Amino acid sequence: MLTRLFRGRRPTWPDLLLSLAVTVAGLVESFGRQGIGYDQIENPTPMAVGAILSGALLLFRRAFPMTALLMLTALGFAVQKMTNAEYYAAWHFYSTLILLHTVASAAELRSRRGIAGLGCLLIAYGHLQTLSHIDIPEVLISAIFVGVAYTSGILLRRQMDRTARLAQHSTRLEMEREERARWAVAEERARIARELHDIVSHNVSLMTLHVGGVRRMLGDGPERERERASLLGVEQAGRETVGELRLMLGMLRSSGDGDAPTSQPGLDRLDELIGQVREAGPQIELRVIGTPMPLSSGLDLSAYRLIQEALTNVLKHARASGVDITIAYGPAELSILVINDGAGPDDGAARRPSDGGHGLIGMRERTEMHGGELSAGPIAGGGYRVFARFPLGDPVKSG
Repeated sequence: MLTRLFRGRRPTWPDLLLSLAVTVAGLVESFGRQGIGYDQIENPTPMAVGAILSGALLLFRRAFPMTALLMLTALGFAVQKMTNAEYYAAWHFYSTLILLHTVASAAELRSRRGIAGLGCLLIAYGHLQTLSHIDIPEVLISAIFVGVAYTSGILLRRQMDRTARLAQHSTRLEMEREERARWAVAEERARIARELHDIVSHNVSLMTLHVGGVRRMLGDGPERERERASLLGVEQAGRETVGELRLMLGMLRSSGDGDAPTSQPGLDRLDELIGQVREAGPQIELRVIGTPMPLSSGLDLSAYRLIQEALTNVLKHARASGVDITIAYGPAELSILVINDGAGPDDGAARRPSDGGHGLIGMRERTEMHGGELSAGPIAGGGYRVFARFPLGDPVKSG
């Protein structure tokens, strides 16, 4: 029950120090001013007991600020009646100011508790004016001290609320940043897994078909029975591998809001990409030299990503108005040339990751992965040029 009442507002070390300071000062005052006459205390015992009780009330100022203030006011009135003294105890005044500050900081002024706290302030201030021989300067001095104590509590309350809001906002931003980072990592892993699934599945399927073709070419003679059995085992292992890949990674091919499979882009979707970039401003001209031929899925994807990255750099860094793309199919190589009339990416842009790739570093990695070469740099007179060459070898039809 007591734990629920305090709710984390138990006395702190500052509370203990305040309580001890008021109690000791009150005892020194009560017995140090013992005597007969004005500003003297004839009966110090009630004053000393009042100082001790006042210090005890300060221990509960965080849990019950208004109750403690009203009890302190009643205690001061009782001690005044018991001693019939015109002398006003300093310990009572100090405790009143401390509790007024606590009452003001405990609740917003426009709330019910805040209005009740303002009422407690008026009661406490009214009691300060009950001493005899009080004059106008003393009334004004007490009003100043009471006003400062109460106002400082209001300001402290607002500062605490502002700090709490800033802490909540900072925590929320940190959580959002971590969530975005987790989402970006998951998205990148899913993209890599989809590409890996397509490339590995295609190549393993191709190897399986070749092994099956070789097995059939051996004929049915008994002298090739061992070779046929070995090739059949390889063929079966390849089919099982493709099946397991589709089972484990096939789900990653689905789009974000449905279960329909989404194929990896290739040069056949280049018109769609160019149309999207044209909407952003630059004019793009595409030329295809030679007869387009089927490419492996990995090479087709890398060629598409290279052009996509080059166009992304045009939008982000080059500030170009025109872009020329040339794709040349040769008997032994595929070449891609992208020229824009802008400034080209700066060194930082070339190293920075961008959407769908990793700048010029990503282009070079994709090109070298297929044994190709990449060159990129500014053109004399203005503009930027990206050239990539992919060796074809024996192109295969992607399945």
